[in-house]
Amino acid sequence: AMTAPAIQQPSYLLANLKADWTIKPLLQRCQELVKVIDDYPAKELHLVFPWLVESIFGSLDGAIVGWNLQFMHTRMNEYNVVMDFLDPSGPMMKLVYKLQAEDYKYDIPISYLPGPVKASIQEGVLPDCLLFHNKVHFPMSGLLTLNPFEYYMFNFASSLIAPKNYPPGQQGSCSDSAYFVLVDAYLKHFLPTEGNVPPSPFSDTRGTVAPPAPRPPSVPYVGYGVHSTSLLKRHISHQPSVNADPAAQEIWRSETLLQVFVEMWLHHYSLEMYQKLQSPQVKEPFSPTEEHILVVRLLVKHLHAFSNSLKQEQTSSPSTHSHASPLEEFKRVVVQRFVQQKLYVFLQHCFGHWPLDASFRAVLETWLSYIQPWRYTGEKNPQADVQNRTVPEKWASFVQENLLMYTKLFQGFLNRAMRTDLVNAKNALMVFRVAKVFAQPNLSEMIQKGEQLFLEPEHVLHHRQARVFLTPAHGGSFLSSRQPAGTDTVFKVKSHVYSLEGQDCQYKQMFGMEVNNSVLKLVQIIAQARQTAKRISDHSAEVAANNSFLSWFSMSSTDTSYTFSGGEADDMGECVKKTHEFLDKALDYLCQIFRLNSGQLSQLMANLASTEDDGGSKQLPDCIQTENGFVLTDLGRMQIINGLRRFEVEYQGDPELQPIRSYENAQLVRLLFRVSSFFNDRLGDHMEALCARQDFLGCVGRHCLKGSSAAQERRRSPVPRQARGCPQRARVTLRALASYRTLLTLLLLYLLLASLSFGILSSSALILLLGLLYELLLILFADKPKAQ
Repeated sequence: AMTAPAIQQPSYLLANLKADWTIKPLLQRCQELVKVIDDYPAKELHLVFPWLVESIFGSLDGAIVGWNLQFMHTRMNEYNVVMDFLDPSGPMMKLVYKLQAEDYKYDIPISYLPGPVKASIQEGVLPDCLLFHNKVHFPMSGLLTLNPFEYYMFNFASSLIAPKNYPPGQQGSCSDSAYFVLVDAYLKHFLPTEGNVPPSPFSDTRGTVAPPAPRPPSVPYVGYGVHSTSLLKRHISHQPSVNADPAAQEIWRSETLLQVFVEMWLHHYSLEMYQKLQSPQVKEPFSPTEEHILVVRLLVKHLHAFSNSLKQEQTSSPSTHSHASPLEEFKRVVVQRFVQQKLYVFLQHCFGHWPLDASFRAVLETWLSYIQPWRYTGEKNPQADVQNRTVPEKWASFVQENLLMYTKLFQGFLNRAMRTDLVNAKNALMVFRVAKVFAQPNLSEMIQKGEQLFLEPEHVLHHRQARVFLTPAHGGSFLSSRQPAGTDTVFKVKSHVYSLEGQDCQYKQMFGMEVNNSVLKLVQIIAQARQTAKRISDHSAEVAANNSFLSWFSMSSTDTSYTFSGGEADDMGECVKKTHEFLDKALDYLCQIFRLNSGQLSQLMANLASTEDDGGSKQLPDCIQTENGFVLTDLGRMQIINGLRRFEVEYQGDPELQPIRSYENAQLVRLLFRVSSFFNDRLGDHMEALCARQDFLGCVGRHCLKGSSAAQERRRSPVPRQARGCPQRARVTLRALASYRTLLTLLLLYLLLASLSFGILSSSALILLLGLLYELLLILFADKPKAQ
């Protein structure tokens, strides 16, 4: 059916492909698609393109799954077929270029755009991103008109965040999934660190984006960030001649790719929304997944490598900027102009709303990748320890122009760390990672210098109009040529802070007294976590030592809170060892960063050690005594969350009705409960009368039929007073005879007496007599202190 392109109709071709899609294997479908793309003209492929894109990447509403690239891994047979078909130089991209050359357009509903972009367009305000210019028709049509390349990349980027039902047992994107590898391939192809962007197969004037139409005066620009106009606008809007620089013809694809990725993956929170989200009562408009964060980190790392591949003469000589190629100019501004602000708000949201568990590691590493651009310079130096190498002075300007990325987000991490269980090795590792990064030689000095520049008094800006350029609403940019010549660095830092936090922001210094006190609190929590980890390690070692063949008789500890099997004890010991290592190094790094006084730190540790050595109530979480019992304070809640203190929680119900333990025989427990219930029902009143007597028999009755009240007097958990003080009725309790320990003890006693020629009856009588004497001694010694 596909051998005669000349007689096929577009609708028939599409119907044919749809029919084959449901019955043929993926390899055969891709082979036929390659032939169709080669043989058919753009006019007939035009109708096939939207259906094909949706069939591959899925629908924007998640109803159609598509090829499910996030779950396709190298071990699958279809992997290589898909990667070859979707490669930047593969058949699918050839189809995109073929349609691009004929200037076809495709529509996307505005409702599928990120929240701030959608809200802006619906309000009749054009978003501050060239991707959306001349794509929206006013009055509103509800559609965004895109060229084939934009349409393809929009659907590709949207497939990462589109709602989807994950197949059972499968997880999201990781570093070997088809989607992750494709993102990496597209970034390397369209944002190359070496050479220029490869030209498209149809690189003539028809293959370029048409010049943007003039912006209607009634549609103002809005400032999500400080950049109201694009430095590269001349390269995009200019229709190049045949003899123009090839890079100038192709640069629009690089900027389009980046804008699509940034808008679809990062631009989910506006500045206003970010400020409102500081309140925990506000519902999140969008919640990124861990796979989403991993792809964002890949984008950040590649953009640093792309920006750092700028030719040395371009970075050192500003006068050469105007003569730079479009791609080199793009490298110079790509991180600050396109990524910084949206990534800052995105990370702020994640720091404030991500669950307090180990999955935060993905967010953390994305942040640490952004603030260490020197790691992605391509320099090879295997002899040097990267972490101990001094940060070169040339990066001071990056640190200053990204000051909030270091200071504000570090403070956000501090708040998280103080609410996290640092006994967990994965959480301890995150504290260690952050401390190690900020302890790099020369970095803290660069951050302090940036804070000093920001805090320079206002009169340092000699030109009074400079203040206006710092305001986001006025589209100020430190990349603009309007900066005062003498205060260039101060202007850049102030512009950065005010554009992200607003003119009325109350800047909190990272090296100020308030943050320093928070660091001291974290140091104390780290020290307490080390002590807790040591206690767990000691306890697990004891359990492992007692884990003999008699353990099933409950000869070892019955504390279910800290009892582990042999293998679990080994794993716990390894985790505790790692926790100690991470926390010890984190303490050292924090002392280096904030220049903490070693004597003060030693005193803090000594006080903590002495506190930990004390027993009794000092080990309880911080709480206050009320008429209803213990009530936890905020400090006490923090101690419990971090595993620093705990209540000795014990069973508070009827001992006869507690769950059957592993050291008890289930059949015996049930049988003895019925026997006890029979005696208690028949003789309950007589037992109560016996216990009410004030003589010696009454004392014996209370001891045997009501048990010791010592357990009730121990206040190990914050239970209501009325629950602790409820009276207990006299009764016979035989459940102790169902314990394997008791049965083993009786068996050994019978064997011992049998070896001494005692019979069954005489042995039973002797055992009962010994038991009675033991109980009488307990009664006498228990009553003696009371008499005194």
